[in-house]
Amino acid sequence: MKRIFPPFAYSDTRIDDCYWAEAVPETMLRRPALKGDLRADVVIIGAGFTGLGAALSLAEVGVQVRVLDLHYPGWGASGRNGGFCCLGGSKLSDAKLDRTFGKPARLEWRGAERAAIHHVDTLLRKHGIEADRHSNGETLLAHRPSLARFENDVVQIEENYGVTPEIIPATNLAAHGLNGGFHGGLSLPIGFALHPRKYLAGLLQAAETAGAVVHGDSPVFRITRQADGWRIETDQGAITCDKVILATNGYSSEDLPEWMAARYMPAQSSVIVTRPMSDAELAAQGWTSHQMAFDTRRLLHYFRLMPDNRFLFGMRGGLRASAASDDAIRRLIRRDFETMFPAWKHVETPHYWSGMVCLSPSLAPYCGEVPEMPGVYAGFAYHGNGVAMGSYTGARLADLVLERTDDAPIPAVMQRPPGRFGLGRFRRALMFAAYAGFRLRDRFA
Repeated sequence: MKRIFPPFAYSDTRIDDCYWAEAVPETMLRRPALKGDLRADVVIIGAGFTGLGAALSLAEVGVQVRVLDLHYPGWGASGRNGGFCCLGGSKLSDAKLDRTFGKPARLEWRGAERAAIHHVDTLLRKHGIEADRHSNGETLLAHRPSLARFENDVVQIEENYGVTPEIIPATNLAAHGLNGGFHGGLSLPIGFALHPRKYLAGLLQAAETAGAVVHGDSPVFRITRQADGWRIETDQGAITCDKVILATNGYSSEDLPEWMAARYMPAQSSVIVTRPMSDAELAAQGWTSHQMAFDTRRLLHYFRLMPDNRFLFGMRGGLRASAASDDAIRRLIRRDFETMFPAWKHVETPHYWSGMVCLSPSLAPYCGEVPEMPGVYAGFAYHGNGVAMGSYTGARLADLVLERTDDAPIPAVMQRPPGRFGLGRFRRALMFAAYAGFRLRDRFA
């Protein structure tokens, strides 16, 4: 494998203290390695939301599916994210979408964002997955007074999603249980929060019940074309198949296949979770809502009170990957937590972990066939919104494999193959300048 971060970025050290593992430990997710030579209709590489979602859709109609994961299902972003099932997946503005794709395509994409959330809701209900669901939509909170005028956002949201959000003046935030020194809020009644590992474990069980076979500890090191299909090789076995789905997102490799090289950018995100807090502690800060929320920073913070009164607090950022840099990020996220919620300075945060989100040069996800590799499909680059969009993309990749067009269309925004970032394997250097600019704008703009 050729990856652009140092090995530490892909080590278990980064998830040793992941809160989600308390309810869904690694032992529940481990699956046997692939051994020997086998045949399948479809091989899926990556057992996260995208891979397992595709496996479930395919297995339900009788397709013989094998899923291969480097470690175990959910080891990557799907098992360590913040658990926000919300709108998103692209970083393109409405104006940029209209210029690049046209207004009808923009509205189609916004409809897919809503459909992605509905898709997860349907999976939870259909398969009886108990995932600690909570929050009525999401709330955007202004971190500066100049950003608290949300009138233009209301017009865009009404056009894009067909709902009218609620503007919350700063003076009313406390009454909504959202007191954290913000300058106003905008609440959308779309989306919900969940326990991502419980959701993933439910997807895994549903896919296996439908007939999919999932293998852990099966790193793929070669994909080759053969007369009878594709051959997928691991260190202990191989599978010959008709079609392949790549579902590795921010944990992708530059050479699996080589087309992936420089078409994705892993970016780090980190999370802390507090101990359970008492009602008195919540009241002292004035944050009593279980609404999932995020702020207006470009290097945003995302946070919510969970059903057991633990508080989850996450942030984007972190460009290096080492034990020392991880310690520095842990101190930084704790500092930001105390700054934004000063009444909780005494509250311990025993859980800290980090992982990779995935960006593309086009700032949009990709869902389609890999050029010049007939029968090989890829889905990636959800820009930090993989719970909903990753799940949705998995189902759409299954549609492509089945040549099924009557389920749900793949938006034009997702069909254009991404180009390549500059600097190749050294493209992380581009992020240093970008992040410096983001920090300045977050502070002064």
